[in-house]
Amino acid sequence: MDQTSPRPVALVAGGSRGLGLLVAQELAERGHDVAICARDRAAAAEGAQVAERDARAAAGAGAGRVTAYSCDVSDRDDVRRLVADVERDLGPVDVLIHVAGIIQVGPAETNTLEHFDDAIGVMLMGPINTAWAVLPGMRQRRHGRIGVVTSIGGKLPSPHMLPYTTAKFGAVGFTEALSAELVGTGVTATTIVPGFMRTGSPENALFTGDRDGEYAWFAPSASLPLLTTDPHLAARAMVRAVLAGKPVLELTPLTVLGTRFHGLAPATTVRIVKAVVHFLPDAPGLPDDSVARPGRESAARLGTGVVHRLTVLGRRAAEKLNQRGPTAIRGTEEEKEFAASE
Repeated sequence: MDQTSPRPVALVAGGSRGLGLLVAQELAERGHDVAICARDRAAAAEGAQVAERDARAAAGAGAGRVTAYSCDVSDRDDVRRLVADVERDLGPVDVLIHVAGIIQVGPAETNTLEHFDDAIGVMLMGPINTAWAVLPGMRQRRHGRIGVVTSIGGKLPSPHMLPYTTAKFGAVGFTEALSAELVGTGVTATTIVPGFMRTGSPENALFTGDRDGEYAWFAPSASLPLLTTDPHLAARAMVRAVLAGKPVLELTPLTVLGTRFHGLAPATTVRIVKAVVHFLPDAPGLPDDSVARPGRESAARLGTGVVHRLTVLGRRAAEKLNQRGPTAIRGTEEEKEFAASE
């Protein structure tokens, strides 16, 4: 570590691609030295190179460095090692933003308990593990900023995304409660609630059941302009809110409207989701229905036609945001599950 460096240090969990990469870039543009982590060191290294290059293009010499580390955020010992390494190399962590996530899409009968373990491990225990690793130092210094990227799926039930919704609801509760518990410490926690963003995440999302059919509705939903928001604008708003210590940030009008409606009429919201599920693909009833496959496999099979045209913006985002770089493999050899930054 350069002891003369005045730069604040930020840690972005899940910063190798997608939204996490843009959050890392935004922090570097603002003069932070940024550590990013992913389970796969090669993916993290490629993401760090992209984020630092784009930050320097935007901010010049004022941009901070972006350094890559490997870490599985669901493993608390691995997280403690990560934070120790970052603080040894860069300095005390001033800002933590947890973005890491796994997008799993498919009907409930194709979900296994292992799918729930993976989702909860990354998207609920991940925020808890990383926050608990940096909080002692932040409390001692009486300053720190923590942000957790949750989802509209943590406020409303999301069809055919049961493990994801379960984990995200927990992440919302954890971060909102943590914000209250930190009163008077100089440390803040921000619950970030985005809707769909055009990050190219469907290529790395995991699909079960009728995989091509699930991809055919999910990928356009995460690509079309009227349903999604620009991830660059979203990342900028997220970083601004975390650094300002805001307790909650809800992104996009649809997110705000949806959360308000659910708060006023939760039973009606559930009935609407039931109606949506009725029109989504059924599981084929095959022995491998529960084996999760990445969306890129369905994208290759559906490489022409309506779905291909409807996902053009998402595919462009995937190219720009390192969604097609080295990818960490999770799970058994039979079930090559891919972790996706949202």
